[in-house]
Amino acid sequence: MSELRLSFLFLLFISIPLKLISSQDIDTERTVLLNLKKQLGNPPAIGSWNSSSSPCDWPEINCTANSVTEVHLRDKNIMVRIPPTICDLKNLTFLDLADNYIPGEFPTLHNCSKLQILDLSQNYFVGPIPDQIDRLSTLFYLDISGNNFSGNIPPSIGRLSELQTLSIYQNQFNGTFPKEIGNLSNLEYLGMAYNKFVPMNIPQEFGQLRKLRNLWMAITNLIGEIPESFNNLSSLNHLDLSRNNLEGPIPIRLFSFKNLTHVYLFHNKLSGEIPKSIDALNMVEIDLSMNNLTGSIPEDFGKLQYLDFLNLLSNQLTGELPTSIGLLPALRDFRVFQNKLTGVLPPEFGLHSKLEGFEVSQNQFSGQLPENLCDGGVLQGVVAHTNNLSGLVPKSLGNCPTLRTFQLHNNKFSGEIPQGIWTTFNLSTLMLSNNSFSGKLPSELAWNMSRVEINDNRFSGEIPLGIASWSNLVVLKASNNFFSGKIPKEITNLSRLITLLLDGNDFSGQLPSEIISWRQLITLNVSNNKLSGEIPAAIGSLPDLLELDLSENQFSGEIPPEIGNLKLNSLNLSSNQLVGMIPNQLDNLAYENSFLNNTDLCADHPILKLPDCYSKLHEPKKLSSKFLAMILALAILVSLIILLLTLFLVRDYRRKKSGQHLATWKQTSFQSLNFTKGNILSNLTDNNLIGSGGSGKVYRIVINRSGESVAVKKIWNSKKLDHKLEKEFFAEVEILGYIRHSNIVKLLCCISGEDQSFWYTSTWRIRALIDGFMGIREGQCQE
Repeated sequence: MSELRLSFLFLLFISIPLKLISSQDIDTERTVLLNLKKQLGNPPAIGSWNSSSSPCDWPEINCTANSVTEVHLRDKNIMVRIPPTICDLKNLTFLDLADNYIPGEFPTLHNCSKLQILDLSQNYFVGPIPDQIDRLSTLFYLDISGNNFSGNIPPSIGRLSELQTLSIYQNQFNGTFPKEIGNLSNLEYLGMAYNKFVPMNIPQEFGQLRKLRNLWMAITNLIGEIPESFNNLSSLNHLDLSRNNLEGPIPIRLFSFKNLTHVYLFHNKLSGEIPKSIDALNMVEIDLSMNNLTGSIPEDFGKLQYLDFLNLLSNQLTGELPTSIGLLPALRDFRVFQNKLTGVLPPEFGLHSKLEGFEVSQNQFSGQLPENLCDGGVLQGVVAHTNNLSGLVPKSLGNCPTLRTFQLHNNKFSGEIPQGIWTTFNLSTLMLSNNSFSGKLPSELAWNMSRVEINDNRFSGEIPLGIASWSNLVVLKASNNFFSGKIPKEITNLSRLITLLLDGNDFSGQLPSEIISWRQLITLNVSNNKLSGEIPAAIGSLPDLLELDLSENQFSGEIPPEIGNLKLNSLNLSSNQLVGMIPNQLDNLAYENSFLNNTDLCADHPILKLPDCYSKLHEPKKLSSKFLAMILALAILVSLIILLLTLFLVRDYRRKKSGQHLATWKQTSFQSLNFTKGNILSNLTDNNLIGSGGSGKVYRIVINRSGESVAVKKIWNSKKLDHKLEKEFFAEVEILGYIRHSNIVKLLCCISGEDQSFWYTSTWRIRALIDGFMGIREGQCQE
């Protein structure tokens, strides 16, 4: 840049008509310069200045007619102020003090009455431009850029009528700039960029600068619209109003200026359409990006045979791309991303020019990628993500060694990636996510590849062991594919890896227990797979890990205590089969949802919604609903078995008891009988009761199928008979059994037990029997 400036100054100076050189003694001028050297602190760079030689022979001095006219002190390590005595050089026309460390305010130079070129750039000057600046009335060139000047630009600067170059960019100006600059009718270059002026409109008067060729006002806090008077700046070849807050339309005649080659209006708030008529056929670079421009891209852009750079990104442009743009022979960099463009991409792109950058993302393009993007052999970037593009990736892109970034994510591409893309020598970024790509991961990858994003596709197979050679990989996103098999230990060899996303696949087996070199890993997500076994304790040794997601797997065992030493911003171990106590450091609300659906986890002193490990040891374990159902069914079955067994035992007991009961009864028969004592005893029920008296009850009992029955008298007695009474009772019964009389009922039999006695007779005398027994004594068998 300094060499260009010097060349420009030289050309400018020789084009300036010299004023009449005043007579001044060369010895006087030598004395002035030697005093200046002393005042500047005797810089070593001007050590050749001495009293024994002519100043015209010194490298830093130029003379005209044996008088000093030029002083070149650029980059001489000067660190002190410039004394006013430099203006004692009466014929001084050229003063270059650039690229030093000169402090203080604007130097006092108003006595340099013939000064035409003044360069104070790249120093440490401070304060305002003096109001008396117009006393340097002969100035053609003024460059004070790259300092710390502040305040306002004085209106008096507009009275420097000879001024052709005014360069005040990159200072600390925080006031205003005057409309009087528009009076500088000879001005060809105006550089005011990179200053913090108060918000200001561009003065209409600037449109009077008919000779202006270069206007540079980037980042000067401009507001309002570009003045219509700018349609008069027909000499412009370079216009830069970028990074301001300009509004409204682009001047309609702007692209009709024949000499215009560069237009930078990016990062404003311009609206309306791009002028349709393009007559500036020498255009080289156009940047209208980051505005609110609408409408379509002009067809006339296709006439710009020298156009090298076209940037229309981040607007509201609609319609299709003119096919003629794809035919431009000089087009090197094409950027239209983040608009609303539609249609197909012109297939001629790359076929007629050495295309380096092709950025069409975030539009609504459809169809396929152009086949010939890399035909020029210099393509560095294809950025076409977030469109509706489909089909296969052109095979030609697999043989594009200059490619550095390849971004096709969020489209509808399918098929396999050309094998050569994976190993393209300079490729560093490969972003293919959210398509329908298929195939397997390669064993080898481009040496410089740092980012691989292939999530949400249809890739399958195992992670190759050759992944250990992907040594420069920083980000690997492979979520939601169909990868399977184990996650190999070789993947832990990637020492630069920061992000690893393998979630939503079909991986199984255990995580590598040994981690070779994940020292920079920040994010690890292997959730929603079929991984099992214990969580490797080595994960807890990763010093930079901030996000860990192992959820939706089949991990078992306890959480390694080392995990608690991590400084995690995000942790998810949910939906596994983990058991035991969580590390104490993780028992805080930051990890409230980190352990869901692990029923056997607990905490020492739980803050989270986990059971207390101490209480858990003294409580019966909760059983699963399935296990509870099994226990309930088993309990019912056992109960039924016990019930049936009980019924069986009761019946058996009763049978045995009945047999034992019968055995305890003594039967005395007085007639030949066709029944047994069992027939009698088993039928002594209330259904057969026919009478009851003071001494007992009488029953009518059927003894055979023909309906023959007997009367049975049960004698009241709840106490055992003593031996004497018992003998008397049976003696009387035996006598009655053998007596035959019409008034005495026929006694068939007598049955006696420990505490009861029965006797029975034929039924035809039952009524008489009942009546006759009314007075029978309790405990005896009588008529």
